[in-house]
Amino acid sequence: MKILIVDDSRTMRLILKRSLRQAGYGRHPTVEAADGKEALEVFEREKPDLILSDWNMPEMDGLEFCQAIREAGHKVPFGFVTSEHTPEMRDKAKAAGATFLIAKPFTPDKIDQALSSARIAA
Repeated sequence: MKILIVDDSRTMRLILKRSLRQAGYGRHPTVEAADGKEALEVFEREKPDLILSDWNMPEMDGLEFCQAIREAGHKVPFGFVTSEHTPEMRDKAKAAGATFLIAKPFTPDKIDQALSSARIAA
């Protein structure tokens, strides 16, 4: 399983990679993008099996990225990792086709719970 991590913060991408390792997903390769526009290019080239995306990013935000992936017919599990976790934001994420939402700050256990509930094995 290949994981695409999308966040405009390099530090957050590193934290996510470390948390994935700690949650038992370390054997899976990761690829990265700094915004939704770059993520679309990486997605087409790398064909990841899972996407973890921030919500607020320049160029193309995570919601627009998720919508673009779904409109193209891709069914890859898509999760938001964001500080935007109000009920309204969760509804928007679900309507866009997101599989799950992980609220920041998060722990490796929270990542594992979200991925397990989405039936993504370590």
